[in-house]
Amino acid sequence: MGPDLLPPLSLYVHLPWCERKCPYCDFNSHERAVIPEREYVGALLNDFARETRDETRPIQTVFFGGGTPSLFSAEAIHTLLHGLRERAAFAENCEITLEANPGSTDNSKLAGFVDAGVNRFSLGIQSFNDDRLKALGRIHDSDTAQRAIDAALASGAQTYNVDLMHGLPGQSESQGISDVAAAIELNAPHISWYQLTIEKNTQFYSSPPILPAEDTLATIEADGAERLRAAGYHRYEVSAWAKPGEECRHNLNYWRFGDYLGIGAGAHGKVTSEDGVIGRYSKTRKPEDYLASEGTTRRGWRELDREDRIGEFMLGALRLTDGFALETFEERTGISATALDTTLQALEAKGLLERKHNVVRTTPLGSRYLDDVINAFFEAGNE
Repeated sequence: MGPDLLPPLSLYVHLPWCERKCPYCDFNSHERAVIPEREYVGALLNDFARETRDETRPIQTVFFGGGTPSLFSAEAIHTLLHGLRERAAFAENCEITLEANPGSTDNSKLAGFVDAGVNRFSLGIQSFNDDRLKALGRIHDSDTAQRAIDAALASGAQTYNVDLMHGLPGQSESQGISDVAAAIELNAPHISWYQLTIEKNTQFYSSPPILPAEDTLATIEADGAERLRAAGYHRYEVSAWAKPGEECRHNLNYWRFGDYLGIGAGAHGKVTSEDGVIGRYSKTRKPEDYLASEGTTRRGWRELDREDRIGEFMLGALRLTDGFALETFEERTGISATALDTTLQALEAKGLLERKHNVVRTTPLGSRYLDDVINAFFEAGNE
């Protein structure tokens, strides 16, 4: 596989600190009174230099995730982005996204991030209801959320995303729908809207809250989706809605089985070599250990076998409402599309998938049973 046939390359940067750990969060995030910005930026640049040592592809997208990346100063982000650009080529239209918590942003800070090179913000609003925000353990309220959106608009960024959750503890139908309506009224260019799930190793898992009943969830989802469509939003992924041209390119690269480098404590990466080997890796999770290694430690390398390639491709691609081209499957996995024939035919017969002009996507029924559809391909990889 020559360099021209390799998948697009993105970069994920993990900034692992937050002011307070949310009770639903299972991400690699850590409460610390003091953040060692300078030392961590230095470790990230060492990490990136190692990851790009033999890399010739330009970086198409960058995503600063956490934790709470907006806890970092604009100066630190400027130093980091400048150093990254010195060490590897960036595409001319590179999308650079930074996650921001409304409780740790203001006009000058977001404008400073834009001056540093950030051109897209992902705002962790979660809800516009103060009681639901308290139930989630968030440190901001609805007024702070509104100010964060105003700051994003004033910052000079190209666009921004509003991150919302539904199915929250104590949430009624009207409250869930009201959150979506508020984001629509604010004319947010992109809305990530997904249901709260209880994950292991979280406070909510140890002490489960009372969540809305299934019929309440169904009503919120159906009414919210109808409102989003009527307002001109396109559902391009299971939990992502966007105005035309406002889709998140970084996440699309994940879902299309593209490559991405991961730097920072607990970051993950996926890379394809010119000889067709596809592998995944991670970085040490604890920030102190990552700093002690000066960002030079990669661990957990795993080469993807045939089963992994088929299943993991479908894990992302079938979340997209437009589905995927069989040609893309072959290019990204190195496996002939004929390997899918038996599974595709079986799922088509059940009304779960449809195939038109060599493009495969889920039907409305298949979207409801997406986990089962994806698992069928993992099982097919064993055949």
